[in-house]
Amino acid sequence: MKVLVKLGGTLLDTPDSRARLTGEIARAAQPPHRVVVVHGGGKQMTRFLAERGVESRFVDGLRVTTPEVVDALLKVFAGSVNHELVAAFVGAGARAVGLSGIDDALVEAEQLRPDLGAVGRPVRSRPEVLDLLTGGGFLPVVACVAGDRQGAIYNVNADQMAVACAAGFRADRLFFLTDVEGVRGAGGAVVGSLTVEDCRRLIRDGVATGGMQAKLNASITAIEGGVGQVVIAPGLRQGVVARLFSGEHVGTRVVQDG
Repeated sequence: MKVLVKLGGTLLDTPDSRARLTGEIARAAQPPHRVVVVHGGGKQMTRFLAERGVESRFVDGLRVTTPEVVDALLKVFAGSVNHELVAAFVGAGARAVGLSGIDDALVEAEQLRPDLGAVGRPVRSRPEVLDLLTGGGFLPVVACVAGDRQGAIYNVNADQMAVACAAGFRADRLFFLTDVEGVRGAGGAVVGSLTVEDCRRLIRDGVATGGMQAKLNASITAIEGGVGQVVIAPGLRQGVVARLFSGEHVGTRVVQDG
């Protein structure tokens, strides 16, 4: 089974959380599973910029990406965050390899909007490097940085990066590990399972907003892109990865209509 795990930056912000999750994923990433990890790092990026006197500006939830921020993007997302995560995976026994969307044009992007600067929207994914690595027993760890055929570099939302990689990799499962329990319905309780139409209804009715709306939109794109199933799961919960890989229902599962 092909699995893509997306790790939110919040979950990587402390050494204890990073060590627990990398250990759980390393134990689960054994044959017959072929696993890819995509990670964010927004909090780490904001701290890095603030330490250098650069204010982070956001428009519609996206970080305005100036040339100065692109430089930080490479240092933080593809640099310290990626390498700390790879080191933790290696320490947990995995044959982890750090990548970004720039490597072998794994994820190509185009500018989303001029007012956002170098914020990119994924337009295609080349899965060959992921197939090669996972087929050889390696664990690819992908930072949310993409490029294009003209050599530009783009800041890509980590959820969108995960979806692009999952669709290109033809993943059977996409697990979004987050700092929430799952998707909450109108009554406030976590909903165990949603169809694509259910997701659209929650967004349309204003029940899912902000970050959860973004997660549901990403889930819809993933399902429509051929990913078998998406799960929005509580990454803070001990043992969550083993439960997900065993097929246990944890968090909120998103499936195709019908």
